[in-house]
Amino acid sequence: MMATLPLARLHRCYCSRYTLARSILTIVPSPKIQQKWVMQKIFTTSAVGQQNDRDSPSSPAATTAATPYDDCSTTPLLDPGLYIVATPIGNLEDITLRALRVLRTADRILCEDTRRTGQLLNHFSIKTSMTSFHLHNENQKLSRVVEELQRGAALALVSDAGIPAINDPGGQLIAAAVEQGLNVVPIPGPSATLTALTASGLNMANFTFCGFIEAKSGARVKQFTKWKDLESTLIFFVSPHALLGALDDAVAVFGEERRCCLARELTKTHEEFWRSTLSEALVEFKERGPRGEFTLVIEGSTGGEGEEATDEEVLVVLKQLIEEGTAPSQAARQVALDLNVNKKRVYALSLQLK
Repeated sequence: MMATLPLARLHRCYCSRYTLARSILTIVPSPKIQQKWVMQKIFTTSAVGQQNDRDSPSSPAATTAATPYDDCSTTPLLDPGLYIVATPIGNLEDITLRALRVLRTADRILCEDTRRTGQLLNHFSIKTSMTSFHLHNENQKLSRVVEELQRGAALALVSDAGIPAINDPGGQLIAAAVEQGLNVVPIPGPSATLTALTASGLNMANFTFCGFIEAKSGARVKQFTKWKDLESTLIFFVSPHALLGALDDAVAVFGEERRCCLARELTKTHEEFWRSTLSEALVEFKERGPRGEFTLVIEGSTGGEGEEATDEEVLVVLKQLIEEGTAPSQAARQVALDLNVNKKRVYALSLQLK
């Protein structure tokens, strides 16, 4: 039988007691070695140290509320696979019990930013090791992470806030894991998209998430024109420095009277839902200045806005393409295709820019 002392020595070589338990059960697949017994041995080894930590006034555990999963020795091990874990978008109380269990028992956590995720883990006294997995290293690390999953690891994927891979890193990894037939498990939770929609007062039966609003005016006009005749409610992410330009272009494309909701600082202390029309939103935030992170929810088309882009919209996109170095004739053809307008009309408008 395994003794407590060898287990204690083994534990110091591993980042996670759950990793150690999984390894022991894999190496010694005996029916006499039960998961519960292994876990009790491992957790008993460090019980005295953990109790001393809890009694210390400076310990995070001393000031953190207990959860049903604080008795880790009885928490079941995760099956091998990739766990897509939603994390709070502002208020830490929004974390789910299931997410805490997965983060605590995973072999490793793949993080968009280890500093941001580290704050979350420290708050809940979670010691699982982290590794960075973000936009700039996803391609580089992809094959190694897939190989680790194929060897039987249980890995948690998190973003800085909300559900991973939605306008965040991780989409390529999830697709690769699915393609390889690996276990992919979503752990639902907070979402800025759905939180903004549910409090917007707009139609929730049919909606479209459109991602981040483009940074340049011409690209925004093209983006908005693509969605202007859709009947579903539209949801966009927009940064504070881009908000006024986005609202200005939204008024030009969707019309002054299209209803909207600006959801600001969701779940945080200064959370706000501002509801009115696009034109009034532009006036309001020009006066007070945009602060914080915004989710813009725009009413779907009611069928009365018309189908073709205005001359102003066409000229904005044409001007941007030409300034970026596109030949006027080529820019005209591209705009006619992108905005679904008559080619001759676009060519005539392009002459105004010469």
